[in-house]
Amino acid sequence: MAAKKRALGRGLSALLENANTDITSKYSTADSHVAGSISEIEISSITANPFQPRKQFSVEALQELVDSIKIHGVIQPITVRKIGNDQFQLISGERRFRACTLAGLSAVPAYVKIANDQSMLEMALIENIQRENLDPIEVAISYDRLITECKLTQEEMADRVGKSRASVTNFLRLLKLPDEIKKGLQERKLSMGHARALLGIDDEKKMMKLYHSILENNLSVRKVEEQSKELSNANSATRKKASPLSFEEKSWISSLSNEYSTKIALNRDAEGNGKLVFHFTSTSEMEDLIKKLKQ
Repeated sequence: MAAKKRALGRGLSALLENANTDITSKYSTADSHVAGSISEIEISSITANPFQPRKQFSVEALQELVDSIKIHGVIQPITVRKIGNDQFQLISGERRFRACTLAGLSAVPAYVKIANDQSMLEMALIENIQRENLDPIEVAISYDRLITECKLTQEEMADRVGKSRASVTNFLRLLKLPDEIKKGLQERKLSMGHARALLGIDDEKKMMKLYHSILENNLSVRKVEEQSKELSNANSATRKKASPLSFEEKSWISSLSNEYSTKIALNRDAEGNGKLVFHFTSTSEMEDLIKKLKQ
């Protein structure tokens, strides 16, 4: 557990220390701003980070930072990468960079690093995740981008951000929620505990009904868990009453099982609603199955 906490604390700095380079080494010696150092850099020579996952900044909080910078200066340097002679691109610290610009500064202290696009995206996402005021959906989206765009496994991603694999999985599952519920999470209308309980309901209509009940009746997480379990049990009972699969349906399942080399189940209720379930016994099997499905 201690190792995980250390990883979180060093998340961005560790990536900065180990980032790969994509610019010839002459820039680290020929320029006045040496890679690996902290330098005063002209604001006009710094361009925005194209991989910045954070799109909105609080105007009030930004103004507070501007006022602080005018009085105390820039306490924490931003981080930039070199993209040419005296040309830089922001890696992290966009809010500080914006505040320095609004404060009228001509230069800003910056930690200079040489990093490739992969490292840029990864560092920007991890810095975003480590912000304290993120809502659960923002965290989940950043986790998903780290996995898909940086080509990381869930284990590798969990290690990068100093979280347990179970915690990462719980956040990623939130992306399966209907858009209205995800918006409710972002607006703090319900907690992550409520959302996790709702995920136990297979029927989206029943899920939405319980979601609205949470908002109208201020239901506790425990109460939602109880109602979610009752709904899940009711769904299971309905499935047991469903008519058996036809010979043709069994043939389809058998063919799919052979094609994807895994057990597949088809569940339908009496109304014709249902789901196709692909089984796996390990993370690697799941990842292989996902790759096959994408193809």
